[in-house]
Amino acid sequence: MRILTASDRALLVEAHDLDEAMRLNLAWDGVPGVVERIPGARTVLVRFDPLRTSASELAAVLAATEIGTGDLPSAGEVTVPVRYDGEDLDEAASLLGVSADELIRRHLAAAWQVAFSGFAPGFGYVVSGDPLFDVPRRSSPRTRVPAGSVALAGAFTGVYPRESPGGWQLIGRTDAAMWDIDRDPPALLSPGALVSFTRAERDAIRAGSGSPSSAGGPNQRDDRSEAPTPSDDPRSSAVEVVRPSLQLLVQDAGRPGYAALGVSASGAADRQAMRDANRAVGNRAEAAVLESVGGAVLRFHGEGVAVVTGAVGDLLLTDAQGTGRDVAPGVPFATVDGDELTLGHPSHGLRYVIGVRGGIAAAPALDSRAADTLAGLGPAALAAGDAVAIGADAPHSVEPLPVPRALPAPGDLVDLEITLGPRDDWFTPAALDALTTQEWTITPRSDRVGIRLHGDVPLERSRSGELPSEGAVTGAIQVPPDGQPVLFLPDHPLTGGYPIIGAVTDRSLDLAGQLPPGARIRFVLKESS
Repeated sequence: MRILTASDRALLVEAHDLDEAMRLNLAWDGVPGVVERIPGARTVLVRFDPLRTSASELAAVLAATEIGTGDLPSAGEVTVPVRYDGEDLDEAASLLGVSADELIRRHLAAAWQVAFSGFAPGFGYVVSGDPLFDVPRRSSPRTRVPAGSVALAGAFTGVYPRESPGGWQLIGRTDAAMWDIDRDPPALLSPGALVSFTRAERDAIRAGSGSPSSAGGPNQRDDRSEAPTPSDDPRSSAVEVVRPSLQLLVQDAGRPGYAALGVSASGAADRQAMRDANRAVGNRAEAAVLESVGGAVLRFHGEGVAVVTGAVGDLLLTDAQGTGRDVAPGVPFATVDGDELTLGHPSHGLRYVIGVRGGIAAAPALDSRAADTLAGLGPAALAAGDAVAIGADAPHSVEPLPVPRALPAPGDLVDLEITLGPRDDWFTPAALDALTTQEWTITPRSDRVGIRLHGDVPLERSRSGELPSEGAVTGAIQVPPDGQPVLFLPDHPLTGGYPIIGAVTDRSLDLAGQLPPGARIRFVLKESS
């Protein structure tokens, strides 16, 4: 095997083939210091805790692994009914040198098994022993693939759990719910499951237990509850949205540990701002907060304590009689019923974090209240008229914070520390030089999934072709064919097929989450320890 650096807290292990990758992934269950494993087509991404092990110590343990040769364990059987009417059916058949009817026949006859999950919650990479299925991705990905689309790419079949972009060849569709948070497990196509595809006769699926999937369909969002409406009772505590920002979300420390289901950790884009906000109002460090991109107006119901951290801008608290006073960033302030907090457009940074004593009490999904915008997990983005309840768990005393951090304004230049790899060998020496010597501008086409960068010199590959899907970390610098990098933020897909040239180190991630459009960055290589 080959062990590559994926970040300062992750290694990417190359296996000989998919079978070996699956066996290695199973063999590393319980290895000390390992936080999470993300298997891919021929790799396993291993995230580790640097307080429990080092990259070199972990690499030695992984390299010494002995794997078995017996049958891989099964995770039950699933039958998925398909209507073979996909837009790319004829093209895929032509690429494989068979008729559309022959492709369908072979797809129905093959014995399939879920090798791993990724891309989005409930998206299983399903592989068979039929050598026919080795299909290239589309040269131009679609911006919208409908939920329930059955598709081919490489040796895999996949079903899109919800509407999303995608470059796989569409051969059909199903009404099976790929993801349902109330089901155990939530993913219908869990790793190890044996899968049979049948011609659809009704809009339902049959799992191994014989019980139908729960209602809701593959495109439902997993927040499971409406935002509470503020009560007339003055003891009822809530935050109401009077005017939303460009994006107003509930966030917390995220949901690590669910990579096997295709679920990324997500969580606050600026973790330090979240921890600072909670410390200021006496909450536990991981309590839920509000994350606002740009200005907003919030109304408080009931009495409480609040604070604003992260981005820096004008903050005004206006009482029910219309009297206003300025609020200082990082300084907790008392609120009474009817108070309105106005967040001005940030002068520095991008994301305000609003903490309230007791924490935001939105409905959790998979043990977290974080809103994952790519996966559709957690509370939906807040709109005007929405309200979220405030909890009562605040075990610590209120304390002001030190002077706020210096955050960039549009046009400012900041340094981000990176490590190279795992696929820096896919790029020319000139590209590696350009990565760290030229300035990159933050474009407006950026969100919690990733920051799209622009540089005068695109990064040129030394190797062509497709990269089999493999895991990616938050902070990964992925390079699409146009050579303009995308810096992954918390809601990024777990796996991808574009090469990753490097990754932002953990200590630079919070700064990355605060970069406004127009800011400029320079990548600086981390010094070897």
